Amino acid sequence: MESVRRLLLYNIFFIVFSCIHCDVFKEELFIKSLPPSHLYTHFQFVTLVNSDTSSFHSHLAPRSLVEVISRFHVEELHLTLTEGQWRHNQWGYPVLDAAPGAELYAWFSADVVDVDIQWKKLTSTLSGLFCASLNFIENFNTVIPQMTLWPTGAVKAGQNVTSHLRYASLPREIVCTENLTPWKKLLPCESSKGFSALLNSRMIHNTNYHSVGVHVRKNCISNDCSENNLEIKQTVGLVYDYDILTSSEWSFRKLYGQGLPGACPLSSDSKIYVDVTSNDTQPFTLIPPPHSVVLSQRGGSDVKLAIYDVKPDGQMINIGIKHNRNSDLPVPIPPPLYFNRYVLGYGKEFGGIVTELTNNCWTSINVVVLENAPWWLPIQLSTLRINGEAESSLIISQYYSPGRSRQKPYHLELLMKLPPRSTTTITIDFEFVFLKWQEYPPDANHGFYIGSALILANLPTAKNYTSLPNTGTTFDSMLNASKLWYPIVFRTNGAMVSLPTPDFSMPYNVICLACTVVALAFGPLHNICTKELVLKPVGTPVSLLQKVFNLFKRKRD
Repeated sequence: MESVRRLLLYNIFFIVFSCIHCDVFKEELFIKSLPPSHLYTHFQFVTLVNSDTSSFHSHLAPRSLVEVISRFHVEELHLTLTEGQWRHNQWGYPVLDAAPGAELYAWFSADVVDVDIQWKKLTSTLSGLFCASLNFIENFNTVIPQMTLWPTGAVKAGQNVTSHLRYASLPREIVCTENLTPWKKLLPCESSKGFSALLNSRMIHNTNYHSVGVHVRKNCISNDCSENNLEIKQTVGLVYDYDILTSSEWSFRKLYGQGLPGACPLSSDSKIYVDVTSNDTQPFTLIPPPHSVVLSQRGGSDVKLAIYDVKPDGQMINIGIKHNRNSDLPVPIPPPLYFNRYVLGYGKEFGGIVTELTNNCWTSINVVVLENAPWWLPIQLSTLRINGEAESSLIISQYYSPGRSRQKPYHLELLMKLPPRSTTTITIDFEFVFLKWQEYPPDANHGFYIGSALILANLPTAKNYTSLPNTGTTFDSMLNASKLWYPIVFRTNGAMVSLPTPDFSMPYNVICLACTVVALAFGPLHNICTKELVLKPVGTPVSLLQKVFNLFKRKRD
């Protein structure tokens, strides 16, 4: 009996010890000043899980999310919930770009037979997990990108990644506290310890821009990619306005309402990176002083980063800056590629979507533009114009999938080569359609939102990059990563159109008028038919009950 007990304890100790060493958790915070008067903070929590670990036995990884990935045979998953619009032409590029509203795309395993059924099950499960409206993702708002999106993790040889990819967006989705709370519960320390303790709902939802994301992919461990692990990356991007903060001097207490209560005890690495490149033109002092300062030389840009190595000692940390002297605000420098999107047309019959791409480099850039129009906004491929011309030599390849009413959206992808130092305009017309009265939202006169267009660009320089999202899992692995080309996927700003909308107030007015007329007519008719007029003779003797009632009435008067 004693030997059996020792063997059982040994097995339990072995399982727990192996799980502790197979899961790795890291947390990072990046802070950067954005011209002309904004501050960007990016939280990144990375959990590495051994692929041999069962989804029912995890130590640091969230079991609910790992079980979803395993059950629905998902190879790679990207989910973002964003409120606000990132200004690429002024702020440069974020760490991870996201579309306004909700955006979800995933690659499924090659052994999945019916991808659409798995996609529907995945969206419904994630909807309950993150308290979002992802269950409204159906076939009529889902597309299969052919050239724009490619997996960033490990891919099996010979797998057709395009056929097992699904992409959808909900531009109307509102991000609130109900989404942030389940997101924080996926972290090992939740919101009690570590960098996640700074994510105060009262503070972050008052920012100009906030984005919450979950990114899951598989990474190769060996050179032949025969062994891989699962990477779960949780991100939060925030943009503060100095005008709202009333000062360009910031601190943790001013940004998040409290200091940092140390690192998460389960984290193997907890670091804070502060971009101090602008210290040469705008002298300021970091309080307390950083532990080290490194120079990142990546793609022709030199970036100085002050690094704080946070320990799980429980001491409250309040990092901030103080300007040494008054200086002018920095002037925004346009990035290598920026864009704009807007809607043309007047009336309720025809309109157009315009996407402007500005190449600020001295060399040509290859881009892929994906337009995803809903079924109620049919785009016409025959009206496609590049710089006002129906035929253009800038288009290298194109893909078009016509939509069907209430079944599938319109899908257009263009592979183009943008000339150096030029602005390219893509215009395509659409026509308005009439909806059924049940298909209108409660605020139909507010308008209908159109999802962002996706732009895949292969840039020759890394200037105005905050980091490279596809080259590593942490900022340390991205400091001096220099390549000839830098692929990145952008999201344009959303748009809104006003469809032909009936007067929904007319039925209400008719009902009120009809009820009023019936009520006014019913009252007199009911009195005439049910009541009888009786003459009361004068001098009738008053009863005893009436005398008592008259007596109390006089006393009360």
